[in-house]
Amino acid sequence: MSKLAIILSGGKQYKVKPGQIIKVEKLASEPGTEVTLETLLLADETSGEVQVGRPFLENGVKAKVIEHSRAPKVRVVKYKNKTRYKKTTGHRQPFTKIEIAEW
Repeated sequence: MSKLAIILSGGKQYKVKPGQIIKVEKLASEPGTEVTLETLLLADETSGEVQVGRPFLENGVKAKVIEHSRAPKVRVVKYKNKTRYKKTTGHRQPFTKIEIAEW
């Protein structure tokens, strides 16, 4: 069994392994800094036992912030028939790319 954890960030849960790079909702940390994410469930690779947090485990998962960026644009079109109304807007969701470290 490989070492894995389920973390909580931005109201979403992610299944992560050490060395994995993931995109999470934007964090208020500068690139190059280390952040600690709350751990919900942790599986140990040596013993194979699963620890369940109620609601969280006491030790979190450490991650390094790589960069902040924005996702590709999503177009939103509002249209009403027979009234000459059409409105087009766009949205780019900000995200933070992090690398999971050992825990």
